[in-house]
Amino acid sequence: MPLGGVLPDSPLFDVVTILVASGLIWFGSGWLEESAEKLSAYYGLPAVVQGSVVVAVGSSFPEFTSVVFTALNGAFNMGVGAIVGSAIFNILVIPALSGLATEDDLEASRTIVYKEAQFYMIAVSALVVTFALAVIYVPVPDGPELAGLITRPLALIPLLLYGLYLFIQWQDVGDYEGEFVTDGITVTRQWGRLAVGLLVILLAVEQLVGSVESLGQTFGIPEFLAGVTIIAAATSLPDMIVSVRSAQDNRGATSLGNVLGSNTFDLLVAIPVGVLIVGSVPVDFAVAVPMMGVLTLATVFLFAILRTDLRLTRLESYALLLAYILFIFWVVAETIGLTNVIKGI
Repeated sequence: MPLGGVLPDSPLFDVVTILVASGLIWFGSGWLEESAEKLSAYYGLPAVVQGSVVVAVGSSFPEFTSVVFTALNGAFNMGVGAIVGSAIFNILVIPALSGLATEDDLEASRTIVYKEAQFYMIAVSALVVTFALAVIYVPVPDGPELAGLITRPLALIPLLLYGLYLFIQWQDVGDYEGEFVTDGITVTRQWGRLAVGLLVILLAVEQLVGSVESLGQTFGIPEFLAGVTIIAAATSLPDMIVSVRSAQDNRGATSLGNVLGSNTFDLLVAIPVGVLIVGSVPVDFAVAVPMMGVLTLATVFLFAILRTDLRLTRLESYALLLAYILFIFWVVAETIGLTNVIKGI
């Protein structure tokens, strides 16, 4: 319920809360983007690092907190579903909207294609391997056939891989010969704006997700369908706003880097940290792997598109949107039983 029960639990107030929260996310994302850009200029960071680390980690906090809360509440599968659904939304919808927001094609780069996109595919594979090891070595007693416990030692696998990702980014910063812009930038003020922007985004997304969940219960939307579509899109709103704004400013590297960096952070940090907090959480391999397979296909699709002339055209943007619409149709078909690819939902 929005605001911890302060507002009446009704569809009208849920809609009002969604509109107000969306506006706050818009302003918070603007502060986040502006402060990250100035801090990156001050410290001489490349645009790709700015998008894939500084902005991406900040705008991924809603997904991070959703996994932590669901793990504490014993609903880890819901958190994983929201993360994977958010990742698919990020991969297909956000680049498409960013490409359509520019007058010309959205510029990519070899760094985006050959480092960020490929490392992200490695991140997806690493998480699938972690799930598989849980099923093989720590099966859930009296649970589903393909259920396993992700323990703290297993959670270290993706975390160590993210450490490698940060090391690579740090090496790129050392090799980058950029200008350090210090004139007119007050570092403490920009760090303060960054922190305030993160806080506003976090609180607003929490209320937004709560209202969307309330509407879903009111209108009888199945939990799985709401989790991988509506909730996933809601938690991805900060990423979408930041990427679209960067694209409008002709900063394609920052826009695409934010998408791939956010997904890398979500898979390699958000999910494992939830495990570290709780100690061990069950994961149903039969539910997780088909969704991860779709995420892999979406990532390969985006990779192939970006590699073509290292740009994203309007036609390719529409193709990405069409792919996401097909994904939604498939999830609806799974929910109502027309297809049976995902077991256990």
